[in-house]
Amino acid sequence: MMPSLLRPAFAVAALLAAVPALAVTGGRVARDPDGLRRSVVQIESSNGELCSGAVIAPDLVLTAAHCVLQRAIYRVVAVDRRFRRVPIQAIAAALHPSFVPGTTPRTQPGIDLAILKLARPLDRDFEPLDPRLATEVAQGQRVDLAGFGLAAEEKRGSARVLRETRLVSLGPLETKNRVVVVADEARLAETSGAGACRGDSGGPILGPGPGGYRLLGIVSWSSGALHARTQTACGGLTAMTPVSEHEDWISARANDLRRYAAEDAIGGVAPARSNSYDWVAR
Repeated sequence: MMPSLLRPAFAVAALLAAVPALAVTGGRVARDPDGLRRSVVQIESSNGELCSGAVIAPDLVLTAAHCVLQRAIYRVVAVDRRFRRVPIQAIAAALHPSFVPGTTPRTQPGIDLAILKLARPLDRDFEPLDPRLATEVAQGQRVDLAGFGLAAEEKRGSARVLRETRLVSLGPLETKNRVVVVADEARLAETSGAGACRGDSGGPILGPGPGGYRLLGIVSWSSGALHARTQTACGGLTAMTPVSEHEDWISARANDLRRYAAEDAIGGVAPARSNSYDWVAR
C-alpha cells in the first residue's frame, strides 16, 4: 500500500542523512541510441565535481543550482549514438534567485534549479525536453530517473556511465522548500533500493510524453534508506524539484540565455557576475 505521506519519524531520519545527489543506484545502463542518452548529459567542473542535467534546447541544459556554484570551468558531456563522449564548454548560467548556497538539503530554503548555456549547440541527433510540457507528479505515479552518478556509493569508479531506473512518487515534502520525493516501489525507502546517488544531482525525473519522455523534475538530493545497515546517501529517498511549478522562471531565463552569444564569453573560469546572468565564463 502506498503511504499517504512520509511518516514523521521516517522523514526526519532520512533527511538527516540527505546530501546533494551526486549516480543511479540499482539502475540499468542506458544502451538505446534512441533513448535517454539523447536528452541527458553529464556536467563536470575543473575541480572534479560531477552532476547530471537535462537538455531543454540545443544549447541549454537544466540542472541543479548547487551543481554550478564553484569557481571552476564547467563543461557538459553528451554521448553520441555510439556512446562516445561529446564535451562542450558552458559559457554562462542562470541560477534561481531564491537559491541560497551553503545550506544542507534538509534546510535548503530556495529553489535548486539552474540553466547552463553551451558554447555551441548540440546537433540534431539530440532531443531536448520541453519544460512547458511538464505536469504535476501525483502520489503513486511511476517515473523514470536518469543520471551519470555512481552505481553504488562504495563503487567510486562507477560514475560517468548513463543509467536509468523506475521509481514511484511518495508525494510532496516541505521543509524549507518544496520537493517531490520518489523511491524504489518495492522498498519505499524502508531498505536500500533504486534511487539517485552521488553524481545524479541535476538529472531528470521523467514520465511518458511526446516523442517518448516528458520532463517532470530535476534531482536535488538523495538519502539512505531508513533501515540501511550503514549510513549512506544513496538507495533511499530521491528528492526532485518539480519543473511544472517553476516553468515560468525556466522559460524566461532560457530566453535570456539564448541571447547570450559565445563570442561574448572569454574562455576561463566561472563564476563572474554580470548584469544579466548569474555567472559568465571569464
